[in-house]
Amino acid sequence: MTTSSLSRRDFNVLEKIRDPESDPTTGVIIDPNLPKDPIITDASTYEKVVQKERDIVLSIQQLEMQLAGLKQATLELVEEYRKCISSLDQLISEHPRYASARNNRAQALRRLYGDMMLLPGRPDPRALVRDAGSTERFEAAKTALADLDEAIRLLTPRSLFASVSPQAGKTLSLAHTQRAAIYHMTSKSLQSEEKVDMGNGKESNWARIDFEEAASRDFASGGRYGNEIAKGLAVSTNPTAKLCGQIVREAMKKEYGPAFEM
Repeated sequence: MTTSSLSRRDFNVLEKIRDPESDPTTGVIIDPNLPKDPIITDASTYEKVVQKERDIVLSIQQLEMQLAGLKQATLELVEEYRKCISSLDQLISEHPRYASARNNRAQALRRLYGDMMLLPGRPDPRALVRDAGSTERFEAAKTALADLDEAIRLLTPRSLFASVSPQAGKTLSLAHTQRAAIYHMTSKSLQSEEKVDMGNGKESNWARIDFEEAASRDFASGGRYGNEIAKGLAVSTNPTAKLCGQIVREAMKKEYGPAFEM
């Protein structure tokens, strides 16, 4: 009786072959006749919530215009950013199932703490807050990932081929792409068997390969919902595609000898 020589990566290849959602070219049906938000279906309530969100986002955009000319953020601007996050906190407490606000809060937290917030002691040079303590970064990472998880859960159709509204599709695209960015930057900085401490979060038991694969899946989903940059990154960051390329190269070397170059 022969024993299986398949590695964990090999099994992941087989799983991805069976997974249509890993293909960023799989189309999404956009239906403008659907309610703009599948949870807040009353048009009047939806417009009131969206207006509150727009006001907060406008404040963030004005801060970004001020930050554009600075080499490093001032304490005053960082505090204004925190106030915008507090406003999003309030909006989410009033409407916890409004996915777009959660997506925007995650984006604001990424701006403050960077995409390496899962990794203590490794500040992101692009973050506005570069001297945050481990506890502060941990809480920010936990909130950002929980927001993105919930936004995706709230808006994802039950069926792969079900329709979504243009607004829901855009939020799904952004949420998947944001989560992918966090996972991707984490995978680039982790050692092969190093783990991150995310408390009870699903990422706590992940190794670098898990973050790579999760990033690729999320980039693919972001691409499916309309983000062209995410669609391209899904291919370039896919560890399965890299593995297949390595297998092909090794096979060609065996066939044609060590002189083979690809």
